[in-house]
Amino acid sequence: MTNRNFEEWLKSFTDNINSWNYYVNYDTAYKNTAKVKRQLALLNTLKGVENIEDEFRDLVREYPECIKAIPLLLAVREDTIAITENDRRLDFNFKNMNYDVELYVEFMQKTGIFELLQSHVLGDLLDVGLGINIGLDSNARKNRGGDQMEDLVEFFINDAGFKKDITYFKEMYLHDVEKKWGYDLSAISADGISKKRFDFVVKPEGSRDVYICECNCYSSGGSKLNETARSFKTISLEADGIEHVHFVWFTDGAGWQKAKGNLNETFLIQKDLYNIADLKNGIIKKKFI
Repeated sequence: MTNRNFEEWLKSFTDNINSWNYYVNYDTAYKNTAKVKRQLALLNTLKGVENIEDEFRDLVREYPECIKAIPLLLAVREDTIAITENDRRLDFNFKNMNYDVELYVEFMQKTGIFELLQSHVLGDLLDVGLGINIGLDSNARKNRGGDQMEDLVEFFINDAGFKKDITYFKEMYLHDVEKKWGYDLSAISADGISKKRFDFVVKPEGSRDVYICECNCYSSGGSKLNETARSFKTISLEADGIEHVHFVWFTDGAGWQKAKGNLNETFLIQKDLYNIADLKNGIIKKKFI
């Protein structure tokens, strides 16, 4: 890495790798809404009614499964919702009722769901549920960002001629690398204690070298970036002492602009630290072949 300038390398980072389905995965939103379609239809009968508490009691007694859709109206994925009020703790189960119906009436009152249902501006609950699921799915963008970086790296690995499960492998554990090729990776695994899993392992055909790879992309800053840089710096130093084993890190993203100190430290030590620009410039063919 000594022949490269860190600041110049950092300038080549991208601020966007978002693909078409990064913002919302509508298939997921549709599926999650469909799971409670019937229950939403039952709760729909409560819209605009005056005596909503009595109507809710009757509905729950006749169709107790209707409560399964209630967490969605609070933008909650879990089946259990905990409420703490002064010295009282309640854990409402919306898969199977675990309290008397009166406590569920209190839940609907105090969380504002009754008021929501009585609102004359509220549309069909199926549409409302879909809208909430779309919003909840947007929270998964951070995870999708990591997945997109993996997809991008895999594209370039394939483009370089490597074949999945033949000359490259996804999500491979240290002990699997040791077992498959006989390398002693105890220096990285802390004598077998660590169960580290790598995003990719590349093993060129006819070569004794193996490349264990990590990849990520950070669109925003945070302590996670510094922790990652320090951790990968350690792995790089540990791998340096193992013959034929190379640790490769692919990273990018605007988040590094605010966390470049630790990244610079790793850059100065790790031989194989690359970004998307390096991938586009053919680093995989230059490095792995």
